[in-house]
Amino acid sequence: MTDLADHIASTPQQSLSTAAARKLSTTTKTAPQMQGKTSRWLLKLLPWVQVDGGVYRVNRRLTYAIGDGKITFVTTGSEIRVIPAELRELRSLRDADDDAALAALAELFVRRDYAAGEQLVTEGDPVERLVLIAHGKTNTIAAGEYGEPTVVATSVGGSFFGEQALASEDTRWGFSVDAVTPVTALILERTALEQLWRTHPSLRAHIESVGTEIEQLAAQANAHGEAAIDLASGHVGEPVLPTTFVDYDLAPREYELSVAQAVLRVHSRVADLYNKPMDQTEQQLRLTIEALRERQEDEMINNPDFGLLHNADLDQRIPTQSGAPTPDDLDNLLALVWKDPSFFLAHPRAIAAFGAECNRRGLYPAGIDFGGHKVPAWRGIPILPCNKIGVSATNTTSILLLRTGEENQGVVGLRQTGIPDEVEPGLNVRFMNVDDKAIISYLVSTYFSTAVLVPDALAILEDVEIGREG
Repeated sequence: MTDLADHIASTPQQSLSTAAARKLSTTTKTAPQMQGKTSRWLLKLLPWVQVDGGVYRVNRRLTYAIGDGKITFVTTGSEIRVIPAELRELRSLRDADDDAALAALAELFVRRDYAAGEQLVTEGDPVERLVLIAHGKTNTIAAGEYGEPTVVATSVGGSFFGEQALASEDTRWGFSVDAVTPVTALILERTALEQLWRTHPSLRAHIESVGTEIEQLAAQANAHGEAAIDLASGHVGEPVLPTTFVDYDLAPREYELSVAQAVLRVHSRVADLYNKPMDQTEQQLRLTIEALRERQEDEMINNPDFGLLHNADLDQRIPTQSGAPTPDDLDNLLALVWKDPSFFLAHPRAIAAFGAECNRRGLYPAGIDFGGHKVPAWRGIPILPCNKIGVSATNTTSILLLRTGEENQGVVGLRQTGIPDEVEPGLNVRFMNVDDKAIISYLVSTYFSTAVLVPDALAILEDVEIGREG
């Protein structure tokens, strides 16, 4: 073996080596690859609305229901506010007629988030706060007949307790309240009322004068909480028809287009000398645009102002039944978005977890052909992957269900096309300058937002556990 190696080493080379030949050859190469590029289903499937003025206003019918026993809230991104008129659900404010005072009172509430198992109030402590449950489930715990702690009530979003804090300083909690799921509450501390009493003494006088007998107000609303439209049907002859009008929300939400931008820099020497076989500036722009589109989809999911995870109505958010995503959970989502649902959106690991739960039940949902792609589906609704939906440190995530399109009163994307130096819809590349180091700069911008036209166009399955074993 050693003799053969010595012979090969001593034999003179008779032809050009491959290593030397590569110095003169032209390699076959790919364009620069990008691992961060994804399918971006949301950007592909969301119907886009042209927003010429840069602002999109969503007009809705006036929606609130006095007398249903529940407080109604308004969500704007991650901000949650109580509707001032809804404070009349409190017995002590049922007949309050000072709208300005109610508006000032509503501004005093502060949001607080509680984890599952955390205590909102403790039995025996002074009642110094009014608590409105915006989202989540709580258990009210008090001593049972034999002295043991007993769950005497379970409350969900819209409930409230601690009304005594408005009028009395001498009461104490006769029960404790524990969070069963993560809970979002609006808290009004009694200490915050002192300034309000000075500016609106009539409200304090009203609260103090309210007795135990409170007249019940009739709910003037339809099944969705919208101001009712009086109609007549089934009549004969010439009866007097009811008169009516359609009331609108006086403060409709307006969406301003957001922006994602980057400044691309290319040295003039690279742009001039190294453009074959591929244009260096073109490839740099292509990769920058891909990154901006990825950021755009991330913002449309996660932005606290207009992102879908933060803009679902509180009544359109439900927890899983057992942690892992089951067929029952997806059926519950479909019950919330039952009018022409378009698609589910989930993290790939959540889709895998759903498939595992189906396997445990002996179910094997057939995939469907969707735009030339074979994708998983449930009840004929495609389940599409989106890695922008985050996974928490506790291995939980969310699954979204959307109805899309203006004609369906669904979820829409917002953009403006026809902008200067546009290279893609709603995205432009503008030359900035060449500095004294011969570096060329380009400003790459994309303008976008999302809007949910009516609350039942979007629903979220929360606290979806993934990675469960066995």
